[in-house]
Amino acid sequence: MWIRLAALTMVAALAMPVSAQVRPDRAATMDAAATAAMAKTGAKGLAIAVIEDGKIVFVRAYGARNAKGDPLQDATIMYGASITKAVFAYTVMQLVDEGKIDLDKPIAAMLPKPLPEYGNLDAYGNWGDLAADERWRKVTPRMVLTHSTGFANFSFLEPDGKLKFHFDPGARYAYSGEGIILLQFAIEKGLGLDLGAEMQRRVFDRFGMTNTSMIWRPDFAANLADGWQADGTVEPHDERGRVRAAGSMDTSIADMARFAAGFIRGDGLSAKSRAEMVRPQLPITSRTQFPTLLEAPADQRWPGLSAGLGVVTFQGPQGPGFFKGGHNDSTGNSWVCVERGRRCIVILANDVRAEKAFPDLVRAALGETGVPYGWEYGF
Repeated sequence: MWIRLAALTMVAALAMPVSAQVRPDRAATMDAAATAAMAKTGAKGLAIAVIEDGKIVFVRAYGARNAKGDPLQDATIMYGASITKAVFAYTVMQLVDEGKIDLDKPIAAMLPKPLPEYGNLDAYGNWGDLAADERWRKVTPRMVLTHSTGFANFSFLEPDGKLKFHFDPGARYAYSGEGIILLQFAIEKGLGLDLGAEMQRRVFDRFGMTNTSMIWRPDFAANLADGWQADGTVEPHDERGRVRAAGSMDTSIADMARFAAGFIRGDGLSAKSRAEMVRPQLPITSRTQFPTLLEAPADQRWPGLSAGLGVVTFQGPQGPGFFKGGHNDSTGNSWVCVERGRRCIVILANDVRAEKAFPDLVRAALGETGVPYGWEYGF
């Protein structure tokens, strides 16, 4: 009986509007912090969620969602950017729990034919470029999720536009969206799964994320956020017509609050897989995240900074934590959690200028955590 009551309680919590879950003591603190952040940076729009003990205690949006001045709301559709990668990793770990993926079995073994034989595919990657380099046989899902494949971020950023290995797979951390797409390719072509449908069922439906999708939905247009670039130029929201595990997710701050709360509680994963995602797997040896391939001398590295699976782990004054960011020319997103007290903040900004105030917002919500924003953004 108690299991049924617990399940009903969880369903009721998911159904409750997040605006009804705002704690008054949190509102005053976060309202002041958001107002100060927007004044400091000139950002036009910003949305924040705070989780304590695995429960949503604050969700609110501030400012405008477009140049007309329509208000940004907690249900407004915003670009998830690379926070998508963390949600993808959560999905992958469900497949691990089900025995459909082995983190340490080469991706090559998941595919019915050698990777380079698929050629260069617009929908995925330039796998044909790897024909002369047998190291593609060594790449595993764990290497993908720890960003240690050896690829650059994307092959289109290479001087010659070709996909290549810059170091042996698994040797070190170097952020790569290309690697994430490789694992998506293996899931879809090797396991025969539709990743968009899997994420919808396994994540968005599970947590009641009704305004989240890996692909553009026409109903999003009614309450959609455009973005502001660093120079104040407005950038229209990109209607993404293809599922891309590296960053195609549209979402809202209310929906991301539901995901963050569920994740920090451990919902939907075995205890082993949840722990594995946030375990320090591979030390990060770069001074900043971008450019992706540069290593730093030992005295310029961030102590305690490591790759988890789909997230970055750190050690701070409150103990272990993890985070994942998302960024493009007009988007700045951040998800930070500390394990002690199961506490998180999610920040979605439709104005990239807001990023400079993220350390202040995190401190307002969680206190001093030790998140290395100097590594994340280079400031």
